[in-house]
Amino acid sequence: MKKVLFVATLFLGITFSYGQEDEAPKEGWTKGGTFTFLLNQSAFSNWVAGGQNNVSGTLGVNYDFNYLKGDWTWDNKIMGSYGLTNTKDQGTRKTDDRFEYNSQVGKKAFGNWYYSFFLNFRTQFTNGYDYNNDADTDFQTSGLFKPAYLTFGPGLAWKKHDNLKFNLAPLTSKMTFITDEVFKYNSDTGIFDSSDDADVFGIDPGDSMRYELGFYASGYYKFNAMDNVSIENILNLYSNYLEDPKNIDVDYTMNVVMKINKYLSTNLTFQAVYDDNAISVLQIREVFGLGVNVGF
Repeated sequence: MKKVLFVATLFLGITFSYGQEDEAPKEGWTKGGTFTFLLNQSAFSNWVAGGQNNVSGTLGVNYDFNYLKGDWTWDNKIMGSYGLTNTKDQGTRKTDDRFEYNSQVGKKAFGNWYYSFFLNFRTQFTNGYDYNNDADTDFQTSGLFKPAYLTFGPGLAWKKHDNLKFNLAPLTSKMTFITDEVFKYNSDTGIFDSSDDADVFGIDPGDSMRYELGFYASGYYKFNAMDNVSIENILNLYSNYLEDPKNIDVDYTMNVVMKINKYLSTNLTFQAVYDDNAISVLQIREVFGLGVNVGF
């Protein structure tokens, strides 16, 4: 956990250090995004070293629509991804599933600082399962609104431009929803417990919602490391005043796009999440492959 917080602190330090870059803001709407299809494929024939034919694909969208008028700003971002892989022995399984919407309204206070109000919503599209146990049993661990997170609150934001900004919100409400029974891994027993017998995502048995009040901090920084290589960093931190405030939730995502030409690129997404209400270990997600990109 200390390593994760160190990375978070380093990110904020980098954000401040690059804050000297200046881009004149433009009034009105600024819109832009990318559809990406990542493809990975392996094939073997009479291969002595072994191997299994497989093919996987991930469809993603990353779209920003921001508004500036006088002292007011309104920043919006939608991110979504869905991936599948198919192998001979295991069939088709999900490899990626995410939907997130961010919105923040700001009123200029002084300098690059704004009075702000933000909203963040996160869930996924389809059911997720754990395949490492009884092959005859579907251990459903997540799904659409299983869970869904809604986080919102007032704060103070700093914004140099659309690609460099952060927000501090000391009175943030976080609501976790679950619409149906799922299973949660119990590290003490080594088995999956249903929501009838154990809390899932911090929600008490029999309940469908959990409320938290705490401190929220977020940062966003996107830059070009070199020609045709862009790096996007997104960091969210949350501490719940009402329960275990020292257990800080961390969600960090890095998106690297290495352009080959207008439509092709090599894409890397790395995400690290720590949320002890979901599972008391660091969660890691990494997606890498050849991407076909369509801007809009």
